Amino acid sequence: MQKLNFPSYSFRFKNSENKVSIFDEIRKKFMLMTPEEWVRQNVVRFLLEEKKYPKSYINVEKIIKINGLTKRYDVVVFQPNGKIFLLIECKAPEVPISQNTFDQIARYNMVLEAEFLMVTNGLNHYFCQMDYHNEQYNFLRELPDFIIQS
Repeated sequence: MQKLNFPSYSFRFKNSENKVSIFDEIRKKFMLMTPEEWVRQNVVRFLLEEKKYPKSYINVEKIIKINGLTKRYDVVVFQPNGKIFLLIECKAPEVPISQNTFDQIARYNMVLEAEFLMVTNGLNHYFCQMDYHNEQYNFLRELPDFIIQS
């Protein structure tokens, strides 16, 4: 596995029919190991272990409808009230983070209305806080701590 710009975590792997799978703590099943899945699993572990986000509020790869099209977000962290605290877009390490990546997460966020955004390819991470009043996002140095809002 490629070394990513995250702390080193231990994962459960399974090899079946010459295909490697990694255990997803959130979905509670083994997922086929792809470069993007490797990034996604490191992101989830980062949220759990470094940021101490509650596991029960994290959701991985769920379907959303955007302009009648079926899309799938990578990771979302919910608030207890059901609002979305954080929306994360993961790319494979070889995929550069570009304006297209930010456009993609912005389209998803028009539906989800998260307070914070994260875009990562495992090597480069970008964190933003939404400013809905001024219709822009403001870049942050790091993700905020998880704060329960009512």
